[in-house]
Amino acid sequence: MITIENLSKRFYLPRTFNKMLSSSLRRPDPVDALKNIYLDFPKKEITVLLGPNGAGKTTLLKILSTLVLPDSGKAIICGYDLVKNPDKIKTKISLLLGGEKGFYLHLTGQQNLEFFGTLFNIFQPKLKIRIAELNDIFKIDNLDKPFQDYSCGMKQRLSLMRALLPDPEIIFMDEPTKSLDPVSARETRLLIKQKLISQLGKTIILATHNTKEAEEIADNVAIIDGGRLKASGKIVDIRKKFGLQQNCSLEEVYFKVIGEKIAL
Repeated sequence: MITIENLSKRFYLPRTFNKMLSSSLRRPDPVDALKNIYLDFPKKEITVLLGPNGAGKTTLLKILSTLVLPDSGKAIICGYDLVKNPDKIKTKISLLLGGEKGFYLHLTGQQNLEFFGTLFNIFQPKLKIRIAELNDIFKIDNLDKPFQDYSCGMKQRLSLMRALLPDPEIIFMDEPTKSLDPVSARETRLLIKQKLISQLGKTIILATHNTKEAEEIADNVAIIDGGRLKASGKIVDIRKKFGLQQNCSLEEVYFKVIGEKIAL
């Protein structure tokens, strides 16, 4: 479904005014957000990108979503080259940033979905039918109240519905449960696992720094730290590779892989 080969991305840190005065006009110091990433994402499974804040997870999602160009390497998504055929790829993917991002607070849930549907080139009456089909899955009782009046859990369901409007094959998710309470977060993980994967057959790439969430939801894990891929595959295989017991938690696996000890 997705194959990444030797993918790299470098950014340059902005300099403070004092540093600009005290240094020459040389280019700012570079930071390798991603360095020589090789990775495969299986079809119709959930692959979790696991790593600390600043590890490069979001950068990788933005590259795969065609929002940012890599500096080197290649990625093939649904048979299309990421750099050469971004327009083809855009018809196959959707990006879920979670929460309230992009929604219009005073429009109703229905109005928001109809607005975003038109951006996906879905028009009436097909759009109303599509929204009704998705609501049969996500069970939002009232789509006719202002978005701002929904609970955080319902807002996240609306986010999932928005992502699914164009019926993408692949959905990229950046910390989809970040702002949710434990109950809503668990409901969201169940929706992703049971509805998006089991029922709809989607391929999910989900970024998080929450090891418990990753262990609960992941079919595959890719551990990223400092822009580098440290380990990837089934959790059972990663445990075996690093000489760990099969009953140890993903948190223990994570700290073993990145080479850090828990401070007491």
